[in-house]
Amino acid sequence: MNFAVAQNIKRLREKQKLSMDELSRLSGVSKSMLAQIERGDGNPTLSSLWKIANGMRVPFDALTARPKPDYQIIRLPDIQPILEDEGRVKNYSVFPDDEGRRFSVYYMELDPGSFWRSDPHVIGTIEFITLIRGALEIVAGEQTFTIHPGESIRFPGDAVHSYRNLNPGSTALHLIMYTP
Repeated sequence: MNFAVAQNIKRLREKQKLSMDELSRLSGVSKSMLAQIERGDGNPTLSSLWKIANGMRVPFDALTARPKPDYQIIRLPDIQPILEDEGRVKNYSVFPDDEGRRFSVYYMELDPGSFWRSDPHVIGTIEFITLIRGALEIVAGEQTFTIHPGESIRFPGDAVHSYRNLNPGSTALHLIMYTP
């Protein structure tokens, strides 16, 4: 935890173009204590961290959050799928929209004969699907589409829509959901 706090304080201080002296003046924490904390040597108290956060005008969580890496490998076996159609449709949330990105990425597997009807999403939502394996029927609004491996489709996700596996084996797809 000290290492994450040290990195966050230094990154935020440099982003705000604050010297150690300036941050000391704004926070009321001594320059020597700030230097110790930024090196990861100090064991800051909650009071000191609150003073630093208030001095930089950032939420307390900004100091304690573990930074997300620039690169991330997601392994499907590590994701608990959302199950539909009695477990015959498996929806893996690969990259959820948990950072305000306005899009999320899913991997779906549909067992033979499976069907899933989705309620409308937020107004303006658009779904982008690329079929990897199998054959898929999509009903969106009043339209019915059949797509095959290597084909992609885009459609409004803010109306009732459904997916049906038309393949005698499993069907797999990638889905990107854009939410305005």
